[in-house]
Amino acid sequence: MQNQKNYTSAFISLTILFFMWGFMTVLNDILIPYLKSVFELDYFKAMLVQFAFFLAYFIGSLLYFLVSATKGDPINKIGYKKGIIAGLLLSALGALLFYPAAQYHIYGFFLSALFVLGLGFTLLQISANPYVAILGPDKSASSRLNLAQGFNSLGTTIGPVIGGYLIFTFFKDAIGSDAVKIPYLVFALMFLLVAFFIRQTKLPVFTNSEEHVKGFGALKYPQLIFGMLAIFMYVGAEVSIGSMIINFLHLPEIGALDKTQASVYVAFYWGGQMIGRFIGAISLSDINNKLKKYSIMLIVPIASFLVIGLIKDLETASIFSMLLLLNYLAFIFAGSKANRNLYVFAGINIVLLAIVLGSTGNIAMWSLIGIGLFNSIMWSNIFTLAIAGLGKYTGQGSSLLVMMILGGAILPLISGKVADIEGVQMAFIVPVFSYIYLMFYGLAGYKPKKI
Repeated sequence: MQNQKNYTSAFISLTILFFMWGFMTVLNDILIPYLKSVFELDYFKAMLVQFAFFLAYFIGSLLYFLVSATKGDPINKIGYKKGIIAGLLLSALGALLFYPAAQYHIYGFFLSALFVLGLGFTLLQISANPYVAILGPDKSASSRLNLAQGFNSLGTTIGPVIGGYLIFTFFKDAIGSDAVKIPYLVFALMFLLVAFFIRQTKLPVFTNSEEHVKGFGALKYPQLIFGMLAIFMYVGAEVSIGSMIINFLHLPEIGALDKTQASVYVAFYWGGQMIGRFIGAISLSDINNKLKKYSIMLIVPIASFLVIGLIKDLETASIFSMLLLLNYLAFIFAGSKANRNLYVFAGINIVLLAIVLGSTGNIAMWSLIGIGLFNSIMWSNIFTLAIAGLGKYTGQGSSLLVMMILGGAILPLISGKVADIEGVQMAFIVPVFSYIYLMFYGLAGYKPKKI
């Protein structure tokens, strides 16, 4: 049995991973308008950025599942640590491929590089998510995963600001697609350094005490089947919205912002996820004293208000604070049950999207940005609800869930086609259907019954 100190050290090491792949994933939101302009693409073709990246999740997870079903779970054989290192090395290769893609100025080469990067992240997701979930008591698994995902969102918050500055400002005079060369070389080096750090870090070793069986046993669990579609819908909605923010805020009737200005608000969208996940980690924790819990939860939005006020301005902080207050009250209303948080937050996002579709100016802009706050707990809650009770099929179930990140490839393409035909604003009708399904999963689909 590992002691708590070892668990804490391991958890800290893993938060670095969550930060890194959050930072890199959100850079796609910067790449889309950049490559759209450089290669003169329509919205549908520009969304192939997300298609290539998230298709890798599907193919990588499908291969993992097939190997698991026929030869046994690979992660159980090689261990979580080796799985994580392999994912980091593959991610570094994907980042390195951006250099020749820019050198030869070939859009298809960029898509190939993104595909390899996505394969690396797939292996990281399959290895790290269940590892965090089992790195402590089952009761606090959602809380732990929310906290880890909070650091993932720290990466997604910083990513658009740094990426937008590097690509749209610092390297703006680069010829063709050369603006991405140096940034992605640096990212490749960072992946290699993290891989070395993880290799040198002593991580607790977990082995499943139950029999490791082959076959498709995970598919006997309805909470997993429904959870797979829930992941598909959630990731598809999240990515569709994030991919469209810069182009949406560029519209004259919304904000008429240039790409550098709009990239800051992409950070608000993903930053909302970070804030919500930190609050969610507290809300879903095992703190029994409600007054103590709510007081600690309140520290996060207050600190966020102060930070935004210092970095941006008090007017922006005041507007965002209204969304923070709504988020805080929603957590109190939803309580500590993962499924209740899921359907309450999905319902709020449906309302916010209705406002986006039916209004203009600041109201539409901030309603869209506010969705990030309520996306916050969805991934971790869906994941823990879906693998609950799977036992020896947990690794297999995890790969199936990560496979459904395919939603990030499919739904943005649909949104892009809607944007080409009906305009950018109408494209936000697509994620409405995602949140309707997520309400169903939180209300009924999550229930752990074996067929």
